[in-house]
Amino acid sequence: MENISKSIVIEAPRGKIFDYIADPMTAEEWSPALEKITKVTGEGVGQQTEWVYKLAGLRFSGKSIIREVDSPTRYTLESVAGILSNLIFTLDNYDGGTKLNLNIEYTISIPVLGKLLEKITMGQNKKIADQVLNIIKAKMEE
Repeated sequence: MENISKSIVIEAPRGKIFDYIADPMTAEEWSPALEKITKVTGEGVGQQTEWVYKLAGLRFSGKSIIREVDSPTRYTLESVAGILSNLIFTLDNYDGGTKLNLNIEYTISIPVLGKLLEKITMGQNKKIADQVLNIIKAKMEE
């Protein structure tokens, strides 16, 4: 499994940021590779979403389940179909604002295209993680 850890300081309260990232309907705004959320069922821990994600020119369909909701400090989303991953957001008070930490653990198996494409997607995922944090920051500081 690959791991990406990034963080950013946002001049907004934790609760506002937490509510934004925990709403599955905003994910299309803050995740540039997420093409669409196709289905949402349930609420809170156990909520499920189906999605379409585009990476390295390939489309992946998948399903995610919310595993942890500890407002306003921690939100964990596990992808159980498609791209297998854990997306863990932690929010800490920081100098009058919030430090938003994003940890992504993931596995992309692309047997037909092999290891080269897997390495390309890893590089793209690091860029996407930076974009995610910058988009959330821009939305929260508007």
